[in-house]
Amino acid sequence: MNEDLKILEGQLRECYGRIVYSHKTHEKCADILSSRHEFIKISQIVLSALVTGGIISTFFEDGIIGATISAVLSTILLILNTYTKDYDLGEIAQKHRQAGSDLWIIREEYLSLLTDIRAGDFSLDDIRERRDRLVKDLHTAYAGAPSTNYAAYRAAQKALQELEDMTFSDEEVDAFLPKELKRK
Repeated sequence: MNEDLKILEGQLRECYGRIVYSHKTHEKCADILSSRHEFIKISQIVLSALVTGGIISTFFEDGIIGATISAVLSTILLILNTYTKDYDLGEIAQKHRQAGSDLWIIREEYLSLLTDIRAGDFSLDDIRERRDRLVKDLHTAYAGAPSTNYAAYRAAQKALQELEDMTFSDEEVDAFLPKELKRK
């Protein structure tokens, strides 16, 4: 492999690594936001039921305790409703899922390009042309993507490094392939 090709491959490998992390971070961010969204929705239902029960209890006996509890719970419910009015976690989670999907195809194209380089199928100019197109595609994907957060990055890092997401043994891959394509 000549020096120019090594340099180009090094750049593409670096880009590939960043995209793997970005893709996984958007997936983890979507998971975190979806869980938070579900928790808030369930909390709203439970608080609404408790407030209603507290209000009903005010009709019996002196009702001071039921009214006090209802007032506190109603305030918490108001805070949750105000938070979700302008901040739709479900919609933001879906945007992260879309960003992850957009990045997935670009990640796979980078992997294919790296494979083609090793196979020796393309000239330097062809590789540069494909790289430049992928950079533009990547810019488009990032421009439409919501920002991620540190918790999602840490979850992605753990998934990729410790849990070995995106890493398969030959045996695991062989299990999915027809007999003619198996390595062992």
